[in-house]
Amino acid sequence: MSGSLGGITGSLRLTSLRLRLVVVFALVALTAAVAVSGIAYWINRDAVLTRAQNAALNDFRESLGDNAGSLPRRPACDALRETAGTMANSTQRYEVVLIGEQADGSRCEAASDPGFTLEDVPGTLRSAVAEKRPLDAVNKAPYHLYWQRITVDGEPYLVGGATVIGGGPTGYMFKSLAPERDDLSSLAWSLGIATALALVGSALLAQAAATTVLRPVQRLGEAARRLGEGRLETRLRVSGKDELAELSRTFNRTAEALEHRVAELSAREESSRRFVADMSHELRTPLTAITAVTEVLEDEIDSLDPMIAPAVTLVVSETRRLNDLVENLMEVTRFDAGTARLVLDDVDVADQVTACIDARAWLDAVELDADRGITARLDPRRLDVILANLIGNALKHGGSPVRVSVHTREGAARNEGPDEGPGEGPDEGPGEDELVIRVADRGPGIPQEVLPHVFDRFYKASASRPRSEGSGLGLSIAMENAHIHGGSITAENAPEGGAVFTLRLPRDASRLAPEQDRDAGTAPGADGGGAHREDGR
Repeated sequence: MSGSLGGITGSLRLTSLRLRLVVVFALVALTAAVAVSGIAYWINRDAVLTRAQNAALNDFRESLGDNAGSLPRRPACDALRETAGTMANSTQRYEVVLIGEQADGSRCEAASDPGFTLEDVPGTLRSAVAEKRPLDAVNKAPYHLYWQRITVDGEPYLVGGATVIGGGPTGYMFKSLAPERDDLSSLAWSLGIATALALVGSALLAQAAATTVLRPVQRLGEAARRLGEGRLETRLRVSGKDELAELSRTFNRTAEALEHRVAELSAREESSRRFVADMSHELRTPLTAITAVTEVLEDEIDSLDPMIAPAVTLVVSETRRLNDLVENLMEVTRFDAGTARLVLDDVDVADQVTACIDARAWLDAVELDADRGITARLDPRRLDVILANLIGNALKHGGSPVRVSVHTREGAARNEGPDEGPGEGPDEGPGEDELVIRVADRGPGIPQEVLPHVFDRFYKASASRPRSEGSGLGLSIAMENAHIHGGSITAENAPEGGAVFTLRLPRDASRLAPEQDRDAGTAPGADGGGAHREDGR
């Protein structure tokens, strides 16, 4: 029961179009029903009262002329009383009071019912009845019949009076209008019930009409939601030729055009990725030969002509940079193609950080704060790539000493995805243990307008420095390697100065990604941070 009530409440929430349609329909129906009922009541009320009034007055006029008109000019009280009783026995069921002057000049008041007397007749009516009007072309009689509706003790009555022409008595009739009042009350109740039924019926019709109108709108909203989720094959079933059907056709045409456009863009993107991958593979063979030659030249640099030595040094440096760029491009294409895989192993994190620093001769420039014995099941190669990029980036742009701290956090649940921007931390909540590695430098920090873009590929914060020692892909590759572990990297500025990059990884990545064979190809090395921060600082 509570579930059904909840559904009704949900479907008729205050801001819903359905509720507004029902309310509008109901108000229109209520207004129309009240107007019609009111008009019908007043028309029937006037007709009922007029019919009862005319019947009573006509009967009273005829009875007064037939009975009181046959009396002598000065009748006795008994005769008046008898005549009043005779007149009251009419089918119209009214009471009569007759007033006449007796032979001795006294005034006699005779009533058919002692409950009604001349005092019950309004003074204005008595004055009008007693007034003798002059005869002319318009007024053919000196006396006329007058009537008035009054209320006595809460009961409605019709009072009429007239004087017998030729000097006869004056008569008044009292007719109760209670039957007519009861009939009109019944009519009012009937109209009220009809109005209520009309209101209920209009609400039901409004609900049905709203359902008919809103069902296509709801289907359109659901289709738009699915389209927004990437299900571009979504289409609406079109029936009819009304505005809603035309709207559905427009949606289908838009969805079809969008699907076609996205397919074109996807094909172009796939072609671009394939071109980059093919180009990278094609460049590896000549680069291998060039690298071998540059290594020989580097070994013989001391014996070369001093004029040639700087050029050889530049060739060696640029060759290494080009080799790193090719390796990074190949790694990027693996991530874009979804072929990057983890090769998991149990890693002592402190030893892994130390090995990364030692392999690149950074021991004198890095302060390590890591307890021995912190282990995690990760891909050692990819962790090395992440550390090399973060630490190398910090050394290049922040200067030494760079501080690397390693610790764990229990019960941390991550809610990051591939689209998480820098500076966004994980949501706190119950979850698995987490490995946290922070790399902090002593530099000027990262400008606030650059922070959202430090992990973008090839981002250049300054157009005046389009060229840099790094490839501009280092931090992007580091972020991708963190994501494939189910982790993330965030960037922020420390309050005391300097930039802080925080790597968060699950201590057991096998729960998120099964152990698989590594892609063919050598691992990309750190390009001195690779770093995108290089172009963003």
